[in-house]
Amino acid sequence: MAGHFGIQEVFRGDNPVVDIVAVHGLNGDPIQTWTTKKTGKFWLADEEMLPKNLSNARILSFGYDASITAFFGRTSSDTILQHAHTLVAELVADRQLEGAMNRPIVFLCHSLGGIGVKRALAYSASRTSKLIQHLHSIFVSTYAILSLGTPHQGSDKANLASTGRKIIDAMVPSIVFDTDGQLLEALKEGSETLQNITDMFAPLMKNFRIYFFWEQEKTDFGTTRKYVVKEHSAAPILDNTERAGLPYDHSNMCKFESRTAPGYRLVVAALMTYTLNAPSTISQRWVSATEMLRVKRSTEAAELMQ
Repeated sequence: MAGHFGIQEVFRGDNPVVDIVAVHGLNGDPIQTWTTKKTGKFWLADEEMLPKNLSNARILSFGYDASITAFFGRTSSDTILQHAHTLVAELVADRQLEGAMNRPIVFLCHSLGGIGVKRALAYSASRTSKLIQHLHSIFVSTYAILSLGTPHQGSDKANLASTGRKIIDAMVPSIVFDTDGQLLEALKEGSETLQNITDMFAPLMKNFRIYFFWEQEKTDFGTTRKYVVKEHSAAPILDNTERAGLPYDHSNMCKFESRTAPGYRLVVAALMTYTLNAPSTISQRWVSATEMLRVKRSTEAAELMQ
């Protein structure tokens, strides 16, 4: 698994105009999360699938330690922040080497991967000091986020903890749970972390095109079938956002067998639209951001002279 950490380029089109960045969730993998179980179809890189629709894109997948403790342990706040820092640093380094610091970004997230992306963008948005302003580039360059089954909100902390438990049951079915309440407490603490990140991201949402997708099939837990992340949490009804259901359970909603698979055209059409519209918008945003940083540096210099 460690060999799958970091940014991987899975497809490069000719003269790419956008970076599509896929981010997996709990117990995920940068390749297997997006690969069908029966046929091994990795739709992000298969030449007959996404690359055929987005021949002018570069498709990347980010891998990281997505263990249960990363999201729901007692140090989940620190761990998610570390993953956010690493995602931003990896993308900045990759794009520096590509000579493409201003290229638009579209994030494609599954499940709790969307939480990490929100934390990364909040972190990047705040990095405007002179020596680290290159980290601000990820926020400026991000045009859109597609969020598949991410728990964006719970009616309360216990409700979100319940969702977290279902995500663990669905994505790590072989785990043996403790019986003394430690897991429940960790889930509640982790759930508070997830809610805090959502609250932190809320003021930034207006800067991005956002498409929420929810699961339309229940997950089989053996003795019962349940939705892992319910529609209201995965796709909150908010101004200037898009939303749609995908006819899969939580684990399979990010896997497509073919170009005719249910939901494939819905997801890919959104990626195509964002790829078409992103360059002009991000170009203008960079003009504004460059001026903002120039004024900030000028103000700092003037204050030093006083």
